[in-house]
Amino acid sequence: MDRALRSEPDWHLGLLDPPREHSMKLFSDYHTHPQGHRVQAYNQKLLQPWADSARRSGLVEIAFTDHDRYHGGIDFDEIDKLREKNGDLKIRAGIELDNDPESSAIGRDWTEKHWDKLDFVLGSVHYLDNPTQMFDSVPNGAAQFAGRNIDDIYSGYFRRIREIAATGLIDCLSHLDLIKIHGHRPVAQIEPIVDETLDLIRERNLAIELSTAGWRKPVNELYPSDRIIELAMKKGIPFTTASDAHSHAQLAESYDRLGAKMSILGIREVSIYEKHKRRTRSL
Repeated sequence: MDRALRSEPDWHLGLLDPPREHSMKLFSDYHTHPQGHRVQAYNQKLLQPWADSARRSGLVEIAFTDHDRYHGGIDFDEIDKLREKNGDLKIRAGIELDNDPESSAIGRDWTEKHWDKLDFVLGSVHYLDNPTQMFDSVPNGAAQFAGRNIDDIYSGYFRRIREIAATGLIDCLSHLDLIKIHGHRPVAQIEPIVDETLDLIRERNLAIELSTAGWRKPVNELYPSDRIIELAMKKGIPFTTASDAHSHAQLAESYDRLGAKMSILGIREVSIYEKHKRRTRSL
């Protein structure tokens, strides 16, 4: 639908919060980082607070998806122990693969080796042309956009998304339009920029996460944008819900707001995974 033809109020465009009375109760967070941004060995002291926080937030499913560069801390036996202690929760073992030039090859090898122990694999892009710095680091990553053609940056970013989606190791793409994190917007319409990527996602039978993390970043917008969500819905692409929590205190962050947004956009199902098999659950 052409934006100029819309009659909805501004909350539909992401400019204002949608009315809370339309909010749906969400139950799963499929993007979490118990280790944060460093290697920490999985143990019950590290993991149990995440289960406790999930329960307090009304979640019944969580997926641990630490960055692949920290795979050395992941212990599947400890995840099993946590499952035994928290039988009311579905705790999924996962990982987030990205395009880190130093660690991604090792991370993919590790993922292939442990594929049968993993329930869920996220794919993401954090690096552009600078191999030493993630473009989404705040605030320093914004310097990578200075003086450059933003449409070209967007096109290059989504090409990298297609590359990781095509590896055969991905179940779901995380924060699909992370490239907007510092507030940079393309001059061109987003449709021709993302259409090829969405077609590949549909062809590969992958999902896209709806991530509240964008609301705590400089862009202050859900990942992905409303328009990309609409395009994905037309192509029949399924969704997961996620906070990209790097602390158990961030688990299910802004889920009331996300539930309201999903209700207005007409999203009535959420995808869940077990051993890479996707099922949908109605909201």
